This record gives sequence, C-alpha cells and structure tokens, in this order.
Amino acid sequence: MHDHLLTPEQRAVRDEARAFARDVPRRLLLDMDAERVRYPREYVKEAAARNLLGLRFPKEYGGRGLGWASEILAIEEVGVLGTSLGCLYSLPSIVGEAIHRFGTEDQKKRYLRPTLEGKLMTAEALTEPRGGSDFFGTTTTARREGDTFVLSGQKRFVVGAEGADYFLVYARTDPDAAPHKGISAFLVDRGPGVEVAHVYGLMGTRGGGTGRLVFRDARVPAENLIGRLNGGAEVFYRMMVPERLTSAAG
Repeated sequence: MHDHLLTPEQRAVRDEARAFARDVPRRLLLDMDAERVRYPREYVKEAAARNLLGLRFPKEYGGRGLGWASEILAIEEVGVLGTSLGCLYSLPSIVGEAIHRFGTEDQKKRYLRPTLEGKLMTAEALTEPRGGSDFFGTTTTARREGDTFVLSGQKRFVVGAEGADYFLVYARTDPDAAPHKGISAFLVDRGPGVEVAHVYGLMGTRGGGTGRLVFRDARVPAENLIGRLNGGAEVFYRMMVPERLTSAAG
C-alpha cells in the first residue's frame, strides 16, 4: 500500500511487521519445505511476543484495538514468507473473529486472549473429504449427551492441524433441518477422540501442519458451543470476512 495513503500509526505497524518478517530465519523456510519442521510453533509465538497477532481485536483480549487497514498491512508484509507462514499468521484473526463476535466472555478469556498471546495455537476445521468447500454439505455430526456434545466425522486440509491446541469445528447438530439451519460451531480441544490422521506435504505449503482430522466420539463441553445451537451458518458467514481479506492480503 502506498505510503501517502497511510497514517503514521499504520506506517509504524507495517514497519513492525516488515521487521518481524525480515527476522524469520531462512533456515526455518528451508526446513519447512524439506518437512524437517512440520509446524513452526516458535514462529507464531514470536509474532505474539511482538504483539502482532489479531491487531484489530480489543486490547483486553490481547489485540491492539486497531482497524482492518493495519491488520491487512501487517499480513501483506508477512505474506512474503510464503503461503504456510502467511496462513499461520492469519489463523488467530480468522478463528478469533468467531470467538470475538459470537463467543461468551468466558470463551474469550479461555481461548481468544491466550491465542493472541501465543499460548494456544488454533486451526479452523471446515473442509470435508466428500464436499470440498461445500459448507452446507457437512457430514460431521455432534449429538447432545447431557452437558456435552459427541463429535464424529472427518475434516481435511486443515491448515495448522499438526500444531493446534484447539480447533474451530462445524458439525451437523440437527439432521432433519434444512442444510443451513442444522449446523453448529464448536471450540474443540485437542485430546481424546481428536486425531490428526495425516499431514499433507502440499507443494508450496509444507511445514504449515496442514492435516486431516478425525473425530471419534470426541466429547466437547456444551459451554464450547460458539453462538447459538444450529446457528453455525451465522458464524461461518461472519468468519468468511477475515478469511477472504487475509487470503487476498497474504
């Protein structure tokens, strides 16, 4: 973006992000491409240490309270490092949008703030083996059992799956409802019933931990439902804003 269009604050953020990208070791990029590094956790932690993750989120949750322009400027700078590192840098913004817009205060404290502080790694589980990007064709299910939901199904091409501590997962909660009215969103911790079954060695995106997730009766606390029950479409539509903007920028 041209300098004359930027405020002094925006130029400062851009320069910070540029310095961060410049400081990433060349060896890390080579090791990722050779698959000696399958998930660069320290890279994400360093971005967090410089307070460069989720710039637009409020300060109380670990952001800086800046606008979209500042965040896009930062992503443009980080994007020179390649697809894997650009995507991993953007994930806190993408998943964070769902938590910030639809999450409870408790969810923001347990997930959003630690993510922006680099204490938790996150990933978004959307695509499925049978449907590509057909969100409303979701076959992963979540059935209610008391104060938990039991998830079963698969997701694939999940960027950051190898290193994520938790996932934003969409699952069908009402099989009898219309496709856009029977899906819910959940924050699913890595643990029993959640398996990274395969890590894809995709050309140009190696080292980013892109993998296939399998849920085998994974139990998720009901308090980890994001937004309202069967309201996953609302979360999805909102989350597409940062996903498309960050993809275009980085």
